[in-house]
Amino acid sequence: LVNTALKEFRYSFKAFSPYRNRKKVVIFGSARSNPESVEYKMSEDFAKKMADKGYMIVTGGGPGVMEAGNKGAKIGESFALNIKLPYEQKTNPYISDKDKIIYFKYFFTRKLMFIKETDATALFYGGFGTQDEGFEILTLIQTGKSKPRPIIFVEPEGETYWTEWFNFINNQLVKKRYIKKNDL
Repeated sequence: LVNTALKEFRYSFKAFSPYRNRKKVVIFGSARSNPESVEYKMSEDFAKKMADKGYMIVTGGGPGVMEAGNKGAKIGESFALNIKLPYEQKTNPYISDKDKIIYFKYFFTRKLMFIKETDATALFYGGFGTQDEGFEILTLIQTGKSKPRPIIFVEPEGETYWTEWFNFINNQLVKKRYIKKNDL
């Protein structure tokens, strides 16, 4: 475990090293979103707008929202931090530079690189993985293990995915004092 984790870190540091001074935003969201979905289109548009402002895009490299993020980035201006799973998850076709695709065996090494190498987080619709990544960055900021950073919760007008999530956070976590109001 330690040997594999160190190899993953070493390779990741080498891959990101030439881009250390470039601003990057990580996009999280469902691998199950199809290209016709509103969140796919919003992820692609968001990535284009961030790329126009000079940001590189970092995703998990899979399909769905991740694919849309890599698609919206400028050619050669995005990374894919893919995870080796028991079922095959192919890297999406919008990563042009193979040296910007990093494969991980362990989630913890991948998560560290998502946070260490980026400056902002965008959360689109998603399942357990998206929730996990969102709570990870919130926990790191809350505990002082990460500097505060922009966290963007992307929701189309009229939808309630993140609105209901924030209601849960306020009604269950804040009101029951599992977190403080200023943790938000």
